Amino acid sequence: MKVAIINFPGTNCERDTKFAFDLLKAETKIIWHKDDSEICADLVVLPGGFSYGDYLRTAAIAKFSPAMKSVVNFAKKGGYILGICNGFQMLLELGLLDGAMNKNISLSFISKFHYLKVISNDNKFLHLCKKDEILEIPIAHGEGNYYADENVLKKLYDNEQIILKYCDKDGNSLNPNGSIDDIAGICDKNHKIFGLMPHPERAMQKILGSDDGVKMLKGFFC
Repeated sequence: MKVAIINFPGTNCERDTKFAFDLLKAETKIIWHKDDSEICADLVVLPGGFSYGDYLRTAAIAKFSPAMKSVVNFAKKGGYILGICNGFQMLLELGLLDGAMNKNISLSFISKFHYLKVISNDNKFLHLCKKDEILEIPIAHGEGNYYADENVLKKLYDNEQIILKYCDKDGNSLNPNGSIDDIAGICDKNHKIFGLMPHPERAMQKILGSDDGVKMLKGFFC
């Protein structure tokens, strides 16, 4: 499996992401944001970090990078895309996913392990997880407060596009950032484009605190 990881000025998780997919025996390639050539891969990953220093607002500048034209074309052809943290914010800015991102309700940066509940596993990304399964995955963001209006929210629920929610270890609501309906991750209507604020690439080995990220990322392989 070939995985293309797009790297922007200010990105800081491209190496973690490469390490994670290398562990899964993928053929990985980090692509600089100025490269607008056609992407030849099975999966494109937009990794976490602070692209362009998060000036204006998170991912507002990154969406104009030359490589993003190739990402959009890749999406139009039905390719799989995963946006993690800042990458999720990029997908929202590009309009490839619905909704918007606000500052955390605490107005503080959050960095810790947090529990997630699998809301829908009827997709490539999470099909190796059980519905309602609890995963422990790190979060690290200052603007992870996801918002969608009532009409968009209804559409997301109707199409099983809400895939992950924040919770406690027992699956009860525990919202770290004010995200509407505790939403931590969503996908597009075709279940091909995925965005989440938590970092599965940082949960690949038990020695790091959790290996729950393995079954998440491994879903793209089978």
